[in-house]
Amino acid sequence: MALSNLLFAQCVGYFLAFLCSFVVVVPLSENSNDCRGRCLLFTEGMWLSANLTAERQRFTVQEWGPPAACRFSVFAGLLSLLLAAAQAWRTLFFLCKGHEDSFFYAFLNLLISVFVVFVIFIASTIVSVGFNMWCDAVTEKGSMPNSCEELQDIDLELNLETSAFYDQFAIAQRNTTHHELCPVTAWHLFSFSDFMSYYSSPFDTNPANINNEDSSPVNNGASTSGDE
Repeated sequence: MALSNLLFAQCVGYFLAFLCSFVVVVPLSENSNDCRGRCLLFTEGMWLSANLTAERQRFTVQEWGPPAACRFSVFAGLLSLLLAAAQAWRTLFFLCKGHEDSFFYAFLNLLISVFVVFVIFIASTIVSVGFNMWCDAVTEKGSMPNSCEELQDIDLELNLETSAFYDQFAIAQRNTTHHELCPVTAWHLFSFSDFMSYYSSPFDTNPANINNEDSSPVNNGASTSGDE
């Protein structure tokens, strides 16, 4: 019963990680398509006037963000998505069949979970810091009358589709920072508990073998000698 409850909890955790990864991958992929390969994360720019007397009219990009930042974020989401789906199917199979992991697979699952947690943490940092830098640039650190969310409804004249950039990055940031990192961390804790259960338990805990050892001729002889 305890094993079934643990496997069921693991299956639920993997399924939640799959859903959160899916919610991260979709908006980031849409933003990549809208920006035609350019990355808004870490992008620097400023509002320029047509002349000295005119009001601010156009946002000019001084330096685009590194494409690797957006690509790595999408890669981290896809990696978590695929691994969570594989682990959920595997755990569900073990739950239905009543099987149990071996020591090798428990150790391998622990290494995979540590790697995924590390990758998701880096991706969440990249999305959070890069998105904040983009919002600081497009709002000139709050000096603009419009907020970063409101500016997605204004044509920035960048020859890109920026009508949903705030919603896309806000969803990705929220899920990578909170919703996805929590199930992935739970995934790591489950993997660690499985590994420790194998590591701390003896290799042979069969009661029949223990009884046989207690009733072996050597033990019987020792007890006979003691009686004499």
